[in-house]
Amino acid sequence: MENSQKETARIEAFSDGVFAIAITLLALELPFPHIEHIKGNAVLTKAFFDNWPAYLAFVLSFLSILIMWINHHALFNHIHKTSSGIMFANGFMLLLVAAVPYPTSLIAEYFNTPAENSAVAVYAGLFILINVAYNWLWYTASRKKQYLKPDVTPGTIHTIRKIYLLGFPPYVLSFVVAFFSAGLSLAICTLLWIYWAVVIRKYNH
Repeated sequence: MENSQKETARIEAFSDGVFAIAITLLALELPFPHIEHIKGNAVLTKAFFDNWPAYLAFVLSFLSILIMWINHHALFNHIHKTSSGIMFANGFMLLLVAAVPYPTSLIAEYFNTPAENSAVAVYAGLFILINVAYNWLWYTASRKKQYLKPDVTPGTIHTIRKIYLLGFPPYVLSFVVAFFSAGLSLAICTLLWIYWAVVIRKYNH
């Protein structure tokens, strides 16, 4: 039991580090006006406001990673032991979390341009995969009761599984909608993050 708890703690610590790095990379991607192009206060102010898609993308992605981290923490509140399957599922999820800064930079560069649909489609597509990763992680951890804490009931297992499965169709919808309306696609993603932030309280302890 002591070894399994220690392994779980290492997984959580490693995961926390990946989440922290992903959030840090978001800030590093924020555009900085080049000094040679700035001739005065008015020009700098205009350059700042012209970069609003980058700030929007930063805030949305920061909130998404924050909510993913909270969800990850909630899942591991229920996981008592680990296995190679859980570690691989968790690793796949972290791979996708680490990739979030890339589509964020695409939105920052191309949102409100003729290429915004493709940029947002890549963004929404990544979150489809992230949803799959969370489903895989919880399925791998919950398919055998021995990996979970003794107080985790079958009802809790089913509820969490249902919550994550319900998120898949809306993410697919946001991906399809991205090709027609980039703004609406991002709005769907935002509503989903609100959904995750609200429902997590039902099974986080």
